[in-house]
Amino acid sequence: MKIHCDRARFLEAFQIVASVAPSRSPKVVLQNVKLEVEGDYVILSATDMEVGIRYAVDGIEVETPGAALLPVGRFSSILREAPDDKLEIEVTPQGVRIHGQRSNFLLPSANPDEFPNVASFNDDSYHEIPAGFLKEIIHRTIFATDNESSRYALSGVLFELNDEDLIAVGTDGRRLAKMQGTSQSIGGHKTGESTTIVPSRALQLIDRALSDQEAQVKFSTHSNDILVQCGHVTVYSRLVEGRFPKWRDVFPKRDENIRIELPVGLFYSAVRQAAIVTSEESRGIDFTFGEGNAVLAGEAAETGQSRIELPIEYNGKPITLMLDPKYMSDFLKVLDADKTFSLEIKDAKSAAVCATDDGYGYVIMPMARDR
Repeated sequence: MKIHCDRARFLEAFQIVASVAPSRSPKVVLQNVKLEVEGDYVILSATDMEVGIRYAVDGIEVETPGAALLPVGRFSSILREAPDDKLEIEVTPQGVRIHGQRSNFLLPSANPDEFPNVASFNDDSYHEIPAGFLKEIIHRTIFATDNESSRYALSGVLFELNDEDLIAVGTDGRRLAKMQGTSQSIGGHKTGESTTIVPSRALQLIDRALSDQEAQVKFSTHSNDILVQCGHVTVYSRLVEGRFPKWRDVFPKRDENIRIELPVGLFYSAVRQAAIVTSEESRGIDFTFGEGNAVLAGEAAETGQSRIELPIEYNGKPITLMLDPKYMSDFLKVLDADKTFSLEIKDAKSAAVCATDDGYGYVIMPMARDR
């Protein structure tokens, strides 16, 4: 095998693919990226047996077809550090040779036939989702997941796909993020009654691989795994096993709640300021709404006090609840600072419900008062 490539372009693709390869594994072969020539493309693939990726790199000049295994650490360093704009990669009896005008490297290489197969996308039934919308879904839900939970399957985002509806939910048991929108079912694809929980790690990979936000993503679910394709990239992932909480029960249905419209940017700034004096032992902030003001107050014996005021369009009876400022900040920082959101509250012991006008909902459980 012998190819010629643009170093910077090849590096960009290689870094995305290499992020899947485990740094340590009983199967040493998995610590490589497989390179193989298919027609006018070079296919880079990697897997840890739970998540896999295939990346078709175009613009490669193929002199001789074939395949090779590229050791992730050293090959990444060569692509980053080599001074040449163009590189030649060739399989020789001694190993893989990487050659430029001013640099020359030889790396030992294992047998590419020993590398496990990474699934291609051949499904006729899938949902078609705009790439920009899928990236927004990931950004607005993944932060609420919990990789440490043993009680529920909270280490991923639940996807419900039916006809033209798409719902994605992430939760760690203390807060819950839900994104809802439309997508197109192709070939009758739907998740139905099955539980499709996509691991957070796979979603991070998909997010990184979606470079063209105008493209359409093919999203296909099976009983134990998913396949996602966008352009030249295909991602495979096993699903998270286990029970997902009955998330619909988390959104309270109440008629007596107070609804307040708040500016995203200004409120986010107030939350960050109030949180300056919090500590691990006293991390809660009192959020008080009433008489035309929102007052955010923090206090910790070892770090001091804070009190931030923000004028709001609510002049009713004051109501106070204690929330974790990190949970509120996580919600606010994925929104446009120039927009507004609604906050619905009932009392100090009930969940706070945040919502935007584009299908995004967020529930935060209040903290118990210890001061």
